Amino acid sequence: MQQTEMIADQLDRAYRGDPWHGPSVRAALEGVDAAMAAARPHTAAHSIHEVVLHMTAWTREVTRRLRVGIAQDPEMGDWPEVGGWDAALEALEAANDELLEAIRALDPPQLDDRIGDARDRALGSGVSRYVMLHGLVQHHAYHAGQIAILKKIA
Repeated sequence: MQQTEMIADQLDRAYRGDPWHGPSVRAALEGVDAAMAAARPHTAAHSIHEVVLHMTAWTREVTRRLRVGIAQDPEMGDWPEVGGWDAALEALEAANDELLEAIRALDPPQLDDRIGDARDRALGSGVSRYVMLHGLVQHHAYHAGQIAILKKIA
């Protein structure tokens, strides 16, 4: 199996599969309705809905970076404005499917190409495509756990 396919597999496991770390993103979102998604159990915490939009924004940004090799903030913003819940779920699904397609279209040596020259941790630049993609898998795992906790509180 090529490295690009292995990374796509890890992303798919984190998003909809059976990951080792706990629930996938989709499993964590099972049974979450619009009211639960909008709940804010603490004033300093994001809602599930906000987390889903944040994940969508960064998944789309990673896909864009794979195509152009330049880092920037997500077009939607880091924490986009909340709209309809069903539309948010559909957008997250579409963003993940599009990223999987983009990963599988990569030539494996492209994984070594850097996204941006200078390292900027907040922006996620100055790292290889390989590191960026694994970072998004980790991002999914982190937020799946966050969603699971918010769901229990709600």
